[in-house]
Amino acid sequence: MPADPPSASPARLSWFNSAAPGELIAALRPICAAPGWAGALVSGRPYPSPAALLAASDAATAALDATGIDQALAAHPPIGRPAPGDATSAREQRGMAGAPPALAAEVRELNDAYRRRFGQVFLICATGLTAGQLRDALRTRLGNSPDTERATVRTELAAIHRLRLTRLLAEPAAHPDPATSADPAHPPAATTTVSTHILDTAAGRPAPGIAVDLSVPSPGPGPGTWTAHATAVTDADGRCTGLPPLPAHTTAARLRFAVTGPFFPEISTTFAVTPGEHHHVPLLLSPFGYSVYRGS
Repeated sequence: MPADPPSASPARLSWFNSAAPGELIAALRPICAAPGWAGALVSGRPYPSPAALLAASDAATAALDATGIDQALAAHPPIGRPAPGDATSAREQRGMAGAPPALAAEVRELNDAYRRRFGQVFLICATGLTAGQLRDALRTRLGNSPDTERATVRTELAAIHRLRLTRLLAEPAAHPDPATSADPAHPPAATTTVSTHILDTAAGRPAPGIAVDLSVPSPGPGPGTWTAHATAVTDADGRCTGLPPLPAHTTAARLRFAVTGPFFPEISTTFAVTPGEHHHVPLLLSPFGYSVYRGS
């Protein structure tokens, strides 16, 4: 049986209601990567109780359009393959840890079959489920019609958002007390990282094999010049998760995608970075348009 989720703290609900919008949106990104969901929760404040917040989350999930669902799904790794450093997904998919090799291989094959059938990652609220239960769910849902599966995905998203919100409301304060630091005067250097995920919305699937260049501002007084930092290629799930950390004190970065599409031979996006944070920058690509956003 899954463990009961931690209890919400009144102090954390008070923080949720009073936090600056930017601070709160940053805290909500790891819960759901769709900006519309986070925006709805921020604009709906204040919430009189955790139950009211969870109900608002359900309503915001139900209101997501097709693009919002794609944005939310883009941040979820396949079952059994959480991205390195993704502690949240690893915890939620704990049932796959230690699965027998044959069962793990069957789950991978079913994941691939699901993606071919529905053009998206298989999403399920995996908390508390065993590897066998996850496999059985995959088998069952492969028989769904596209309309039934879309409705099921939305239901699973709502359940995931509820669990993650409940954990957010139970967490201690995000800012450590310097008095308890091992060396308050010399804290460890913050590591700043970048990853990306390309989703081909026209094909309804991730875009593998796309070259991605990561650059940082060049040193010196000349503005607008860039120095190559790393190059990678998206994997079978359209992800680049192994890019090296950015240099210390970097405040901006640039990603260039060699998409070789009919209208865009290349896409470039420049964004601000915050030292010590991870910056996940997915790309939603279509033949004559694209969007990028900060995910989780």
